[in-house]
This record gives sequence, structure tokens and C-alpha cells, in this order.
Amino acid sequence: MEELPLAIRAARPADAPAIARVYVESWQDTYPGSLSNVLLSNMTIGGQTGRWRAAICQGESVLVAEHERHGVVAMSSFGTVRDRSIGFDGEIYTLYVAPSFLGQGAGRKLLTAAFAQLSRQGCRSCVIWAHARNNARFFYEAMGGRLVAERTERMMGDPVPEVAFGWKSLAVGERSTAR
Repeated sequence: MEELPLAIRAARPADAPAIARVYVESWQDTYPGSLSNVLLSNMTIGGQTGRWRAAICQGESVLVAEHERHGVVAMSSFGTVRDRSIGFDGEIYTLYVAPSFLGQGAGRKLLTAAFAQLSRQGCRSCVIWAHARNNARFFYEAMGGRLVAERTERMMGDPVPEVAFGWKSLAVGERSTAR
């Protein structure tokens, strides 16, 4: 597919509905059969709008990929790693591309921009957790991430296996030496 011309920028509170749409559409497109139908059907754009508006207003680092005609087509949030035990200092908390825009460069551009911002915040490495059955794992590997950890989290009482991909240096598309 052809790469979309996108502007990557810091999210504003007014972006919250568009971010929520990307987030909910991505979950509902990616996780049927992997996550409970109850969890997926309970995710609403209205509920997520409040969550994302609050995150942005509270200073969480959130970026959007915006197309001049289609608006926000992807989003990412990131900051200091939440679990230091695996040896990384930065973390991508979320990275979602609207399903109809997959494969057009938005994920790569957001990951690159998030890494640059993490570097400006003093981070030297980064990890991202993904559901083990999420095909995004292949994207993270293609971007140079190495499988560095596994865990099982609970969502609505159900066990959900997750895998972590790490970059020992904040560089996209280069195979790193994370262990």
C-alpha cells in the first residue's frame, strides 16, 4: 500500500473523540476471538473519549497521526516504563491505527515520533506490551523490537497472555540487541 501523507503532532483535548474512535475500532477489529465479546461490546467511543480527554489534560504524552482529509487515523501514548524489572526506561503504552489505514505508514511514523519524544525526556530504551495473539507483534518485530518478556494479565476475569518487545536503543526499523 501507498504511504499516507500524515502530520504527527501532540494530541489536544479536542482530539479525544477521534482518538477514542481509533482505539475502540482497533480493539473491536483486532481482538474478536481473543478477548471476551462482553469486554469488546462494552467498549464505547463515549467512554473512551472521557478517558483520553482526561489523559491529555493530565499531561500524558499522546501523539496523533492526522491526515488532512481523514482526520486522526492513528494514536500513541507513552512515557516512563511502568515495570522496570525487565530493564527498559521508556514504554509505549498504546499504539493504534484505524483498521482502514493499516499498512500505510502511520504506525511507523508514530513509533518514530514517540521514540524521539522519549529520547528528549531522557529515555534510552523502550518496551511495548502486546496481546500475544495480536498481529501487531509482527509489526514490532519489523520495527526492530525483540521479544523480551511474557506475562498473563486478567481482563474481565479472563487470562490474557501478553508479550513485550524491547528496543535497547530508540531506533525504528533496526534490529536491536534487546535481551
